[in-house]
Amino acid sequence: MKNKLKDFHHYKGNNLTRFEKVERKVIELILSSKVPDGQREDSVIFELKHASGCTQIARILAQKRKLNVEIADAAATLHDIYVIIHGTYKDHAKLGSFIAEKILKEINGFSKSEIATITQAVAHHSEKDIYSNNPYIELVKDVDVFDCSLYKGAEGSYRIHKPENIFKEYVKRIKKVRRELGLPQNDVFR
Repeated sequence: MKNKLKDFHHYKGNNLTRFEKVERKVIELILSSKVPDGQREDSVIFELKHASGCTQIARILAQKRKLNVEIADAAATLHDIYVIIHGTYKDHAKLGSFIAEKILKEINGFSKSEIATITQAVAHHSEKDIYSNNPYIELVKDVDVFDCSLYKGAEGSYRIHKPENIFKEYVKRIKKVRRELGLPQNDVFR
């Protein structure tokens, strides 16, 4: 058995999977950002943590929901790509979908259908109060709010910046994910 095992170095070398290439590209963009923290709506550190957190949560939820883990991974990793590059959330979902498409085509290895699925999830992930029949769009919305709910101060930020009806949708989505993962319902925010 041991003779069949190969040493593996994550995100290094020429044998990266297509979703590892997406993850690596996003992390490289975060680390090489030319927009200083003082001009960003969120810090580079938060973008790094949020992109990584969303990626891992998406992988878990995709398995629970019986979705393609690679597609979920890529969509979650790319969901805030516009913010990562430009530092602002204004129209970031729609504008980010074009950047996501460009990255996916550059990586080469995603079908047209997969690119469409991923870019749709990116484009619509901010519409938390709109429910669709697209499981990848819903997954990215859920992953986004759930990951953010784990950071100190998330509730205050949501209450200050979101209308009450949207805040309630965030809470509803967070509770749904917590149920799926078997977590307590009374701890919506950390």
